[in-house]
Amino acid sequence: MPGTDPVRVLVWGENRHEQRDASVAAIYPDGMHTTIKQGIEQNLGAAATVATTTLDEPEHGLTAEVLAATDVLVWWGHLAHGDVADEVVERVQQQVLAGMGLVVLHSGHYSKIFQRLMGTSCSLRWRNERDRELVWTVDPTHPIAQGVPQPIEIEAQEMYGEFFDIPVPDELVFVSNFSGGEVFRSGCTFRRGHGRIFYFSPGDQEYPVYHHQAVRRVIANGVAWAHQDRPARKAPELRRHAVGDFSG
Repeated sequence: MPGTDPVRVLVWGENRHEQRDASVAAIYPDGMHTTIKQGIEQNLGAAATVATTTLDEPEHGLTAEVLAATDVLVWWGHLAHGDVADEVVERVQQQVLAGMGLVVLHSGHYSKIFQRLMGTSCSLRWRNERDRELVWTVDPTHPIAQGVPQPIEIEAQEMYGEFFDIPVPDELVFVSNFSGGEVFRSGCTFRRGHGRIFYFSPGDQEYPVYHHQAVRRVIANGVAWAHQDRPARKAPELRRHAVGDFSG
């Protein structure tokens, strides 16, 4: 069970669209990462401390010290997946394997870290023509689905559709359908090593999705679910044991 200390959350945002596109800056004047942070704070309150960092910070704001002090990392990227340094991706992967939670949002499905953890292309069908999206809860008992309306209606959104090239999720929490008839596995959980991963697709930069109250609730629930109290963060390792040695 989670302890009494607040969950230490870090929201990582690429922060490129907000600098390049006036229309995106108008929706997210302080950056999408700030809006996502505010949604987590709104829903988790004193149960979480939430910070932000961006791609253009030294080491993308993801130094070894920062990651060691992060319980759950929230990731949003789109334009510049290739600009993320491989050594930083390796660092994040090792922290996830050791028990850090990871929440991956929208176009983060194509990020280096998500592709590495999934081991697949993570490709999908897409169309950006202001489709209506309905997000349906298919696992109403899951902690991430608590307090979430059925369905979540998003008036305008980029369409993501199947086939979504990911491993079979450990748990499928949400599926979406769009006005063009497509369906999509929009809320999936995975476990890698000791770490928990939640992927949630709604949130294209051209629409005010991260201001949507139900979307904010889902992300906050995902953060709370991904957090684990472990006595020490350590990745699984291969070790030889002598006969009768059952320690560690």
